[in-house]
Amino acid sequence: MIQFTSEQEEFRRSVARFVDAEVVPEAQAIDERAEFPLDLFRRVGELGYFGLRYPEAYGGADADTVTYCLFAEELARGSLSLAAAAAMQSLMGTYFIYKHGSEDLRRRYLVPALRGELVATFALTEPNAGSDLASISARAERRGDGWVLSGTKTWVTNAPVADVLTVGAKTSAERGLKNIALFLVDRRSTAGVTLGKKIPKMAVRASETGEIVLDGAFVPAEHLLGGETGGVEKIGTILSEIRVMTAALSVGLARAAYQAALEYARARVAFGKPIVEHQAIGFKLADMLASIHAALLLTYQTAAQIDAGRTVTREAAIAKLIASETAVKVTDEACRIFASYGLADEYAAQRYFRDARFLLPGGGTSEILRVVIGRDLDLARGRVLS
Repeated sequence: MIQFTSEQEEFRRSVARFVDAEVVPEAQAIDERAEFPLDLFRRVGELGYFGLRYPEAYGGADADTVTYCLFAEELARGSLSLAAAAAMQSLMGTYFIYKHGSEDLRRRYLVPALRGELVATFALTEPNAGSDLASISARAERRGDGWVLSGTKTWVTNAPVADVLTVGAKTSAERGLKNIALFLVDRRSTAGVTLGKKIPKMAVRASETGEIVLDGAFVPAEHLLGGETGGVEKIGTILSEIRVMTAALSVGLARAAYQAALEYARARVAFGKPIVEHQAIGFKLADMLASIHAALLLTYQTAAQIDAGRTVTREAAIAKLIASETAVKVTDEACRIFASYGLADEYAAQRYFRDARFLLPGGGTSEILRVVIGRDLDLARGRVLS
C-alpha cells in the first residue's frame, strides 16, 4: 500500500481544489479552441507548481518525485492539454538549463520560466528521427565564439508559443549517439529560428504542437548545455522521471474518465433501473477501477523508489506502459458506457478518449518500453520484483 505523508495529502487536496475551481470549468472550451491556455498556464506558474522539482534558490519547492506526480495526476484529471504543457515546462523544458546551465542562464531563463513568465520546451524529435536518436540530422557547427544550428525539429510541444528551447543537435557528421549535444536557444532574440508547420491534433489540442526550423541560428558558447557530446546520456538522467510523470498523467486522465462514466451510469436509466445496476455495466466499471488502482500503485511505488535514490529503468518503463495502456482502455470503456453520447461534444468522454492517445508515444512508445523491459528480463532466476 502506498503511504502518502500528511504534507503530500494536503498538497494533493490543494491542487485538486485549484483543478476543480479553475481548470475543469475551462477544459472543454480550451480543447474546442485548440489554443494554448496562456491564462491557466500562467496561473500554474503563479501557484509555484512549475518549480516543484527545483531548489528554493530559483523559486522552487525542493519537492520529491511523489509530490510532483501528485501534481501531474491532479492536473491531468482536469485537462490533459494543460497538464501536457505544464509537464514540458516543469521537466524537460527547464531541467537541462538548471542542471547544465551557468548561473547567469539560470537567472535569465530558469527563474522566469518557473514563474510562468517564459514558455520553455524541448526539441529533439525530427521528421526522420523519433525513437531512433542516432538518425538525428540537425547540426551544430562552431562559429567564432559560439555555434550555428541548422535542421528541423518536429512534434515540439508548445512550439507556436515557446520562448526558450533546449535543442538536441549533432556536433559532428558522424552517425551515432555520442556526438549529440544540447543547446539553449532563445527564440525571441535568435535570428534563424522560425516556426514551421503547426500540427493539428486529435488529442491535447490546446497543447499546441509544431515544427521548429533552425536555419543558421547562432547561439553563444555559453548556451551549450553540458559539453559537446553526451546529450543522450543527459536525457537519460531524467528519462525514468519522464516515464513516471507520464504514468501519473495517465492515472489522472483515467480517473476523470472513470468518474464521468460512473456518474453517467448512475443517472442513465434503461429497462427500469440505472444502468450501473446492470451487471454488464457494473463489471465494466469494476474492471476500470481495478486497472486504475493497479496503475496508481505502480506509479507511486516507482516514484518512491526514485526518491530513495534507486535506479528504476525497468520499473519506470513498466509503470508507464501499464498506466498509459490503462488510460487508453479506461477511456474507451467510458465511451462505451456513454454509448451514443460518448460521441457527443457536450460530454467530456469523447475528449478523454481522444486525449488518451497522446500518452502512448510520450516517454517511449509501448513497443519501445517492451524492448526496455525485455532487456532486463531475469525470469529464469525467478526475479520478478526488484
